[in-house]
Amino acid sequence: MPRYRLDLEYDGAPYAGWQRQVDLPTVQQAVETAIFRFSGETVSIRGAGRTDTGVHARAQVAHVDLEKDWPDDTVRDALNAHLQQAREHVAVLAATQVDASFDARFSALGRHYLYRIYNRRSPLALDKGKFWWVPRPLDEEAMHEAAQLLLGRHDFTTFRSTQCQASSPVRTLDRLDVTRLGDIIEIRASARAFLHNQVRSMVGSLKRVGDGAWSSHDLKTALEAADRAACGQVAPPEGLYLIGVDYPVENRP
Repeated sequence: MPRYRLDLEYDGAPYAGWQRQVDLPTVQQAVETAIFRFSGETVSIRGAGRTDTGVHARAQVAHVDLEKDWPDDTVRDALNAHLQQAREHVAVLAATQVDASFDARFSALGRHYLYRIYNRRSPLALDKGKFWWVPRPLDEEAMHEAAQLLLGRHDFTTFRSTQCQASSPVRTLDRLDVTRLGDIIEIRASARAFLHNQVRSMVGSLKRVGDGAWSSHDLKTALEAADRAACGQVAPPEGLYLIGVDYPVENRP
């Protein structure tokens, strides 16, 4: 039974996240339905990251086992045809046959997220739903300096959703960079794995540093509190994008 790696991008706005749910539209459900319409097979796909409601992806990865050995391009093009026909906001960037040992979630060595803030006085028209609009001026240099205090291995309970199902709140954060280009502030985060809502929680707290409500010391104190109540505002989902997943060389297309 051949296994296929699926590289996906999607607009998360119409979906209740990645993971299939009863009576709610999800990205997983959209792709599984397209697979059924293409192949006649009822399957369950596994994704590298369970993005939340409204979160976007430029580089989500999933895998699926199919009974028939289809050419890669056929799988990609057929799934896109059915996704478009159903007016889904999902595209298959590539479908690649991989070894049966490949697992989109458990083979991953690292995950990369981008959070985008539009920092200007005027509201958004063309880019609404793709950024967090923050009208109050933010100091991105102060945000970046404070962000470096979160790097390394920590108990991230403060920045973890109360619904998080991870067995441990300890994670190693490899990157948290804040940069600005004009009115756009970008926050890039990298780690082997993240807790539920961790990126959005860290961004919301960094925003408090940027607008002067918190100092770097306040952010460090919040981290060390290991208490969800110490977290700043959780940033809204529309600014968050899954932009990359790392795999061992043998698992790459």
